[in-house]
Amino acid sequence: MKQYLLSVVQPVGDELPAPEVLAEIMRDLEVFHQELRAAGAWVFAGGLHSPSTATVVRVKDGDVLMTDGPFAEGKECLGGICIVNAPDLDAALEWGRKAARATTLPIEVRPFQGEVEN
Repeated sequence: MKQYLLSVVQPVGDELPAPEVLAEIMRDLEVFHQELRAAGAWVFAGGLHSPSTATVVRVKDGDVLMTDGPFAEGKECLGGICIVNAPDLDAALEWGRKAARATTLPIEVRPFQGEVEN
């Protein structure tokens, strides 16, 4: 069985939805996660803090440098991830559709390199 990364694509700088809207999204997301678990497709999922909380670690001229904030500026950022087990890309895309409905955000679906034994 192959593993796929479902990346939540979140607009940078947007304020959170109103509390009642966010509560509904969180309920829908929990239903999605329960469905993943029931299907045996669940591996891991989690949301991320904003890019302003990031620290970038890189090697330059043999030294390891750390800088605050995101490495690249953009209009979108990685808002969260979900790793799923799926037999093929079509099944992974179906999980991506369900994730997009639950989060109300775009979802990027990408396979991991190689096969993973579950």
